Amino acid sequence: MKIMAVCGSGLGSSFMLEMNVKKVLNKIGVEAEVEHSDLASVTINSADLFVMGRDIAESSSIPADKVIVLDSIISMPELEQKLTEKLK
Repeated sequence: MKIMAVCGSGLGSSFMLEMNVKKVLNKIGVEAEVEHSDLASVTINSADLFVMGRDIAESSSIPADKVIVLDSIISMPELEQKLTEKLK
């Protein structure tokens, strides 16, 4: 499985989100390849699952069933809850 952390510019916030996704996956015992990118560069085939903030999710062309939308990209509890629900 490949997970893509996405932000508007593909730099700081998506990299932070990538690191947080890796922490959560390690905690819940799930193995996946995790990368980060900007919204303009991602396509539906870039990954199996995309993680992004609500602010850019509305601009995304990725189908909703492949996206985890976060209200706060810095909230570890929200990320853990939504990733766990999606991956089980």
